[in-house]
Amino acid sequence: MKKRIIFLLIALSLLFAHSLTVLAVLPEEVEAAGTKEEVAGNLVVWFLCAIAFLKVSQKIDSFMSSLGINVGNTGGSMMAEMLIAARGLSSVKSVTGGSFNRGGSYRGGGSTNNTSVMAGGLAGMVSRRFSNGAINAMTGQGSNPISRKAYESSLKKGGEFANNVTGAIAQGNINYTGMMTGPQASQALSSYLNETGMPDAPEYSNVEIGGGRIMGTETSIAYPDGSAFGMYNADQYMAPDGEYETITAADNSTWYRQYATDTVERTPYMTSEGKIAYNEDIVKKLPPVPRRKDRI
Repeated sequence: MKKRIIFLLIALSLLFAHSLTVLAVLPEEVEAAGTKEEVAGNLVVWFLCAIAFLKVSQKIDSFMSSLGINVGNTGGSMMAEMLIAARGLSSVKSVTGGSFNRGGSYRGGGSTNNTSVMAGGLAGMVSRRFSNGAINAMTGQGSNPISRKAYESSLKKGGEFANNVTGAIAQGNINYTGMMTGPQASQALSSYLNETGMPDAPEYSNVEIGGGRIMGTETSIAYPDGSAFGMYNADQYMAPDGEYETITAADNSTWYRQYATDTVERTPYMTSEGKIAYNEDIVKKLPPVPRRKDRI
């Protein structure tokens, strides 16, 4: 039933979007009209169609709001509806003329890339808002129960939706997308590395995802006692010093991965003769974080 309602709403939207240009009263039509009554009749028809378009838009907005998607409020006073109608006609005219207004941005890796607000049509806009809702929910920057449930359901199966959301957080700018932590971040990393359901898959803990980095502790056959690791996105970071491996995540992004290595740690102390000496211990420690490409 919901699919039929969505299909009907989209069909009505497309119908009005493609028919608004022929509902406008053109100067040629006014000149061709024989009487004032005919001109007034055309204006009434156009006005009624504009109001109908607004009412359909309100229904779509209400339906999208019920899904947890924030939308602008249309309708209200008569003057407001007239202004919205005029703006809608201008937008449709620009679209049918082959031009799209550019706006919005995708923030990731410290850069901002302009994208088309209308890219993919209504379905594209809904998909982007849905994904953004999941990103905000998983980083604690918002609360969208529907997007969260969709993410969690996809995550259990190692699905594409969950991996794309995880990838957006992992490669995004922390100032905008935030950071994913906690037990769900550990599960997200397993899915992101295509290890969901894999026998003898590593277990991850203390995972932090965001800003082009993924940090945590891995317990596996190779590291039964657990080892700290660091992953750095190859598009955002230079290759690290020391030993590392290059891996490909579920979204085809490339990452450098390093594990903690034996490092001599020296602790100074004062001897009985009043001299400074050092205690030396061998500890597991991650190599220094590699340099970011945008800061070279």
